Amino acid sequence: MTRLFTRLLMLTMLLAMGFRPAFSADKPLAFGVFPNLTARQIVENYRPLADALEKQLQRRVVIYSARDFKTFVERTRQGEYDILLTAPHLAWLARQDAGYRPLLKYAQPVRGLLVVKSDSPFHAPDALRGRTIAAADSIAVAVLALHAELAAHGLRRDVDYRTTDSGTHTNAVMQVINGRADAAMLGLHPYNLTPPELRQQLRVLAETPPLSSLMYLTHPRLRDAEAQAIRKALLRFALSPEGQTFMQRGGYGGFADVDGRELRAFRPYALQVQAQLRTAR
Repeated sequence: MTRLFTRLLMLTMLLAMGFRPAFSADKPLAFGVFPNLTARQIVENYRPLADALEKQLQRRVVIYSARDFKTFVERTRQGEYDILLTAPHLAWLARQDAGYRPLLKYAQPVRGLLVVKSDSPFHAPDALRGRTIAAADSIAVAVLALHAELAAHGLRRDVDYRTTDSGTHTNAVMQVINGRADAAMLGLHPYNLTPPELRQQLRVLAETPPLSSLMYLTHPRLRDAEAQAIRKALLRFALSPEGQTFMQRGGYGGFADVDGRELRAFRPYALQVQAQLRTAR
């Protein structure tokens, strides 16, 4: 148990600090995971998958992420991850900017959820006029979709309500539970991974239409045979007992193929992200 705890602690520290290995055939594969959860949650959730990849590929796989979404997008653009797990609009950017190639996606569509505290007096989105909403990050696809949903209810961003970036979906939820925000925007998968004792303190006020889920991609420096080996290893993992537990816990619904037209549908969200990143520089 001590050895396992030490390994987990070291992985969490590496992930949080953003260390990445340089690519080489005899070095580990860098598995970049979209930072929609805390560093500890990412390591705990994706270690079984990384272990399965190691076993099938006979090559060490190290989990990395970034301290925030914008840093993750920049590291993706620079090609620092060999295997990439990211949101669909950022997958479009990854393909455009760095040539990443889609492999698979989670089969279960996601939704953006607008949540309030279970005993909150708010019972409709328009009741949040003049209120504060916590969000994981302004470039998260769930957040972008929820802004569109609120606009459909006549609420203008930064006019009728204000948002605060919380860094992760989990942190956004805690802002609501601790009374620092009136509502929170988060994705369905992070909501499913929220501990039950926290979920029972929340109530879903609104949700978006279905959205494509997180996607797995590989960097073009990996040969076609390597990319296909990774794809097969992921599919094999999904059929294993560990994989079925992983899929059930996250509500991912297994793996499905990625359609090129599906990625193109996220171009408007991707362009919004590009505009935000240019403004931030």
